[in-house]
Amino acid sequence: MSSEHTAPLLSVRNLVVEFSTRYGPVRAVDDISFDVYPNETVGIVGESGCGKTVTGLTLLQLIPMPPGRIVQGSIKFDGRDLTKLSEKEMQEMRGSDISMIFQEPMTALNPVFSVGNQMIDVLRRHKNLTRRQARELAINMLDTVGIPAPRKRIDEYPHQMSGGMRQRVMIAMALSCGPKLLIADEPTTALDVTTQAQVMEQIVKLQDEFHMSMILVTHDLGVVAESCDRAIVMYCGNIIETAAIDDLFHKPQHPYTRGLLDSIPRIREERVAELPIIRGIVPDLLHLPDGCRFADRCPRATDECRKDKPVVNIDPVTGNGVACYHPMG
Repeated sequence: MSSEHTAPLLSVRNLVVEFSTRYGPVRAVDDISFDVYPNETVGIVGESGCGKTVTGLTLLQLIPMPPGRIVQGSIKFDGRDLTKLSEKEMQEMRGSDISMIFQEPMTALNPVFSVGNQMIDVLRRHKNLTRRQARELAINMLDTVGIPAPRKRIDEYPHQMSGGMRQRVMIAMALSCGPKLLIADEPTTALDVTTQAQVMEQIVKLQDEFHMSMILVTHDLGVVAESCDRAIVMYCGNIIETAAIDDLFHKPQHPYTRGLLDSIPRIREERVAELPIIRGIVPDLLHLPDGCRFADRCPRATDECRKDKPVVNIDPVTGNGVACYHPMG
């Protein structure tokens, strides 16, 4: 709920994340800034490889260092700069104040421990509970996220559960300590359409119940439209547009955002020769152009676009912003 009278829960400023490779350094996240306010849901969208997941992992200091490193910038959460915290302090922060639902629950959950053991460990680390108390709370959380027969399921192993069930376990684990901020990284990836809808409905319901803020990392614009208050569009490690959801879907300003929206398959009365696509390919992060990184794929690009890189200009009234010399009308 952004407001000039409300301080942001999370404030990211000029964040740069770089990875060392055999061919040279690659900037996966390049000078991004954004805020997340209390009880707000912010979607981060874009093509694969645009920096969405790296952004989410960096907030919790979970990128491998090396080869990754934070080159510059600040990540202020509840007044504390996370980039200045020690690993021990970050361990206390993870799971209790900020939680993350990872992209693939089968690899995020340890296959050799029951889901109960994994949930109990999280609860006992962050709360002063006995093992019996932690087990009861874990059972209650499994029940809360819609897992049937939770007293039986708690002793099962990840391989004994379906993808949807494993994802619900991840949600239960992430929410068990009552975090202020939830980072959901592609929470419906690899699930069938019906299960996707059920899982997202569960996350939104629990977010409201627990009064959390949420960052939803996804490439699914349909999920963003249904679940988010605001969206951030990323391309080649940059934020190229940020806007309230209604504005983004009805009045997109960046040609790339327009292209993403046009690429969504729709049921049309008229025959369409082919689905609209964004032509061209994403530039190589090792050899980025001097100007706008979308210029070679953009139908509105001019010499100005290819010469100088545009920056996001935030409207102080709406909070919307776009990095484009020739925004859509």
